[in-house]
Amino acid sequence: MGAFEIHGGKSLKGELVPQGAKNEALQVLCAVLLTPDKVTISNIPDIVDVNKLINLLQAMGVKVEKVEKGTYQFQAKNVDLKYMQTEEFKERASSLRGSIMIIGPLLSRFGKAYMPKPGGDKIGRRRLDTHFEGFTMLGAKFDFDTKSYFYSVEAKKLSGTYIHLDDASVTGTANVVMTAVMAKGETVIYNAACEPYLQQLCKMLNNMGAKISGIGSNMLKIKGVKELKGCFHRILPDMIEIGSFIGLAAMTKSEITIKDVSYPDLGIIPNVFRKLGITIELKGDDLYIPKQKSYKIENFIDGSILTVADAPWPGFTPDLISIVLVTAIQANGSVLIHQKMFESRLFFVDKLIDMGAQIILCDPHRAAVIGMNHEHQLRGTTMTSPDIRAGVSLLIAALSAEGKSTIHNIEQIDRGYQFIDVRLNNLGADIRRIG
Repeated sequence: MGAFEIHGGKSLKGELVPQGAKNEALQVLCAVLLTPDKVTISNIPDIVDVNKLINLLQAMGVKVEKVEKGTYQFQAKNVDLKYMQTEEFKERASSLRGSIMIIGPLLSRFGKAYMPKPGGDKIGRRRLDTHFEGFTMLGAKFDFDTKSYFYSVEAKKLSGTYIHLDDASVTGTANVVMTAVMAKGETVIYNAACEPYLQQLCKMLNNMGAKISGIGSNMLKIKGVKELKGCFHRILPDMIEIGSFIGLAAMTKSEITIKDVSYPDLGIIPNVFRKLGITIELKGDDLYIPKQKSYKIENFIDGSILTVADAPWPGFTPDLISIVLVTAIQANGSVLIHQKMFESRLFFVDKLIDMGAQIILCDPHRAAVIGMNHEHQLRGTTMTSPDIRAGVSLLIAALSAEGKSTIHNIEQIDRGYQFIDVRLNNLGADIRRIG
């Protein structure tokens, strides 16, 4: 198990180019299964979760060719459906939560799909009911073996219908959309997720010949087509990494420019960080964060304490709640962090308290942060990364802390952040990969 050794307290300076979006990559890579034609995808991030999915597709019979750095060509002409019932498939697919999204394309194109219970971050209960209710409403039947935790889904015929999702799940919406694109007739999906990465998936599917309207809203209308063809698709920059770099700049009193951020697709993310008092300047499509000695948290209009809460898009993404929390540690003022969507995502806070942060963990969903305004530095310590976003939050804390910190289980960070140590060291950080 690897670790990062961090010598903190250094101010960073320079430019960072955000990687391709992890969450979009997992969706659009699954979509290549919808056609026997060649599909080319660029700006694919070189991270553990994405590479696992590419390897899984390859094992399933998808021809994968690397065109250049970050660009791959896929051709799912000879998909081996029998492979999906092997122990090797179960082991590969169960290690990656994003693998759940291969079900929709396979069901749409071949009328059958199989899947073990997927893995992923341990951040609370993440049920799959939304996916399977959507499949069954389109005409599929599914079976779940409670002993082996293995799902099988089959459909002789898929027919368009009205689907009101019980949860605006991003992966659930993506899976149902990919199932519906070749179902007979029209499908209406209400309470659909509408985040930019889901919009990207829909645009890609339309380029392949699908007929999806309402993109960007919570009501999608899909007219089924007989087949889909190949296309070229470019993945957006990762909004979570962009938010992480904003928080990093503030915590370490650094001057950082984040290049080519696709600003219109960031939604309210920049403004949430601005409410913490962080200066963010838009220069073309770049974000410039100047070096700040202090950043003051805004109060609400009536003078009450600021609350930052996550919500389905266009609300604030839950993937940045951990980053906002750690950034607030050195702000001037206080903020209540409310993580509504996952009940275990704040359980890394005890590590920050050990480092000297002034945080009150109210319950599994809420934490009050009393900012120290850089009057007291955090202390270096030894800790373990519990999940991707908490891992990077701990890394940000360590980079701002006095002395040496060690973060174990950095495989979690590598799952979502591409060469993060190398990129930050180029800006003046001192991160060493050990073990």
